[in-house]
Amino acid sequence: MTEQAKSAVPVVVQKYGGTSVGTAERILAIADRIERNLPETPRLVVVLSAMGRTTDELVSLAHQVSERPAGREMDLLLSTGEQITVSLLGLALQDRGLAAVSLTALQCGIRTDGVFNVARIRSIDTERIRAELDAGRVVIVTGFQGINDSNDVTTLGRGGSDITGAALASALGAEACEICTDVDGVFSADPSRVPGARLWGEISYEEAIEMASSGAKVLHPRAAEICMEYDVPIHVRSSFHLREGTWIRGGGQMMERAEVVSVTSDSKIAKITLLDVPDEPGMAARVFEDLAKAGVNIRLIIQSASSERQGRITFILDLEFLDDARKLVQRWETEGVTSSGVVESDVAKISIVGSRLASSPGLAARMFAALGRAGINIDCISSSEMKVACVISADRLDEATRAVHQEFFPENETATASA
Repeated sequence: MTEQAKSAVPVVVQKYGGTSVGTAERILAIADRIERNLPETPRLVVVLSAMGRTTDELVSLAHQVSERPAGREMDLLLSTGEQITVSLLGLALQDRGLAAVSLTALQCGIRTDGVFNVARIRSIDTERIRAELDAGRVVIVTGFQGINDSNDVTTLGRGGSDITGAALASALGAEACEICTDVDGVFSADPSRVPGARLWGEISYEEAIEMASSGAKVLHPRAAEICMEYDVPIHVRSSFHLREGTWIRGGGQMMERAEVVSVTSDSKIAKITLLDVPDEPGMAARVFEDLAKAGVNIRLIIQSASSERQGRITFILDLEFLDDARKLVQRWETEGVTSSGVVESDVAKISIVGSRLASSPGLAARMFAALGRAGINIDCISSSEMKVACVISADRLDEATRAVHQEFFPENETATASA
């Protein structure tokens, strides 16, 4: 094949998550999968996460030597997990007589901004990757990380390997970005909570982003945003077999589908309520500017109407940010921002997601009614064009998810669906 003909063959980017590469046996299985399919995907880029719970173990190790591990040294530590995985897959492929090369973020030109721990990709120099592909090699890239202008390692935040895969697929003009995971695709609910959840054949980028932002774990929302921007189809599929999964792409034909496409659930959240917040201009801005400076990411905001010049601000955040938020609450109490900050970590969030929720009257009422019939109290509610979210007690989350899913996806209907 001529060099020009090689370059004309479409690139495919595959990303494998931590569960998919959790053991040496699973890495060998991925090598077998690549060998079997290489004739159909000769220009293949593989992005890998760290093995299993390696990142969690590194975080735990960091906390044993530091009260608040963060910044440059933390990113340097966390980046080691992916370097192990790509090296192991490279060795496994070479053992099969396949040409392969593993590359770090520096070696394949993934440039980020200077924000440690939650960096964003600014550019990718694809020259090295394209040269390796032209030479007939499988290119294996460390996920979750990049390099800033000082050549320091940065990481992209939890789930960042999805972002790496999406960014590489977009930069390379790939035919598809395959997210290979431990489930068969995108379901109408978490199949571990709802055994009868439906597998969708196709959903839109917008639906995928909203589902991921609401707690669905199969894809990082930033990855879907990148692929939507560059019109790269995403294929979420199982690492353990070759059946079709769920395609995520644009398409107007999906707009007339049933309104609710997913019931998402999230137990790894906390709720903070600030009582007696002075009703004066700039107070809410101060609260959320302080949170932003502390690197605390907020999921939902609910501000109640003020009375007697006192208001109440409630916000939902990921559990990983709770310690930092607690310190801010203590400061706000001292500085008169709030009379008291109530912190609750025994809560969970359940949401319905769809492309036409705002224009479909009665959907929120059906969700609330389903929760009411199950005797589940709603703590607070938030809604948007594509989502209605309720905060409930964490110990009722599984029951709530099944009740709401049954309302919108009755069990007597087929368990699988295509868009």
